[in-house]
Parts: sequence; C-alpha cells; structure tokens
Amino acid sequence: MAGCSNYNSLQVRKASRTKRKARQMFARHNIPHAKGKLFYNPLTAYRFAREHGFPLCIKPDVSGFSRGSHFPINNYRELWKAALWVKVWWPASIVEQYLLGSNYRVLATRDNLISVIRRYPPFVDGNGQDSIEKLIDDENATRAAMQLYPTIYPISKGPATIKYLAKSELTLATVPEQGERVSTFNRVALAPGGIVETIDQSTIPDANKQLFLQVINAFDAKLFGIDVIFEQGIETDFREQACIFLEVNSRPYTRMHSFPRYGKTEDLDAFYAEMDALSVADADTF
Repeated sequence: MAGCSNYNSLQVRKASRTKRKARQMFARHNIPHAKGKLFYNPLTAYRFAREHGFPLCIKPDVSGFSRGSHFPINNYRELWKAALWVKVWWPASIVEQYLLGSNYRVLATRDNLISVIRRYPPFVDGNGQDSIEKLIDDENATRAAMQLYPTIYPISKGPATIKYLAKSELTLATVPEQGERVSTFNRVALAPGGIVETIDQSTIPDANKQLFLQVINAFDAKLFGIDVIFEQGIETDFREQACIFLEVNSRPYTRMHSFPRYGKTEDLDAFYAEMDALSVADADTF
C-alpha cells in the first residue's frame, strides 16, 4: 500500500474493504453496477455463466491494482481457469457481467470531484515501419523524458506481454500498419504499463458528477477513488448508456493523477494540504 492515501476512518475502510460490500451499498442506493455473485466454489461461477452468458469478469473479493482479476472471459474454458486461479489471491471471489467500455478512476470528496482520469491498457500505435518492440522502446523513452517514472511504469516486453500478443497472432517483431493500435496487455493496471489520461471536468454532465458524490456520501467517506466503466464515455449522461460502478477505493493511489501520459497535468497541492489537515479517526489502525 506504499504511496496510497489514508484519509478515511477505520469504519469507512471496513465498510468498503471488499467488493461484495461495495456491491451491496451500490444496490442499496441505486448506483448502477453489474450483476454478479460471490463464490467460493467455482461451480457457482459456472452456474452464473449458464444463467447470464458471456462476457464475464472474475476477481478476488479483496485485492487491489487489478491483481488476480481475469477479464474479459468469453467461454467456459476461460471461466474454469479464472475461477481456479483467482483463489490464489483470496478464497472469496466475485463473478460478474463484463462491460466493454471506457474505464475511469474518479477521485472525489463529499463535495467535489478532485480529479478524473481515464485508464487504458498499455498500447502502442503503429507507423508502418517499426516493430512492436521498437514502438514500445520509443514509448518508454517518451515516458522517461516526461518524468513519469516511477509512478507510471514502462510498458513491459516480458513473458506476459509476449503471451498476450500471441493471442492476436502478433510478436514483438510484428510491424503494425500506420495508425494501427496494438494493445500489449488487457488490464489497465500500472505495473504492465497502463496509460493514464486526465479528463477535463467541464466535459462531464452534472448528472454524472452528482452520481459520484452520491457514492461518497453513501459510504460517509472523506475521499474515495471510484472505479467505473461507461459504455460510451464519461462525457455522456449515465442514464443514456450502459454504466457500471466496479468498486470504491478507501485508500486510493492518488499519485497517478499527477502523472498523466495524456491530458493536462493537474496541480493537486491545495487538495493534499486540505486533506492532510483533516483529523482522521483510527488512521493508523488497519
């Protein structure tokens, strides 16, 4: 948890510690979220798939940084594999419907949205001349020049990347066409090289902003990092599209909001000063 914020009481952190508890709160307050089910036995996940179909997502009930998550799951072979491997991280797991769309982290207090970022899996854009390996090297050099490290990570060229590329019959030696976007991993996590873009809050409809504040106040939190997917994008009213809230983070990793690869770099010093001045009950009790 190094680098994560610590502005919520123990009571709030306990109430939001598991994905199951977050889902229960979403349901209680009519916050849109995916249909899902807690399971210990993989047979439960199988039955859920039989009832609701694919694509699906499986993840530990307690985790962070996308660790142990498997998505999108498109068939029963992938389902069984994910339902077994997820137990490495936590005995209780969640299976839920998967929505293909834009993934956001919203940093919000009770009264305001502090910062909104869109998160992408690591990718490179082809130019018709260079290999994927060369494009990764160039992108990593750009990140170094922008001084994004160590908050943002370089795109990996390791075994996981090679395996992921192979699913699309690609290798590090493949030369993508001009303008062709190649994802090198499926997760938006920072460790494999995930990408952060800041979002101009003036483009976000008031209905969406109020929905985020509703989440904060439902948990009585001082600060949350809210993970949400919008099918069309955060710039469209949530009532006009599919939208699912994934989870809330009571100790969000706020530093990534200050080191975007794309978008405007935001000055959050005043926010940090205000939050650091708060008196937080049981701050050092976990």
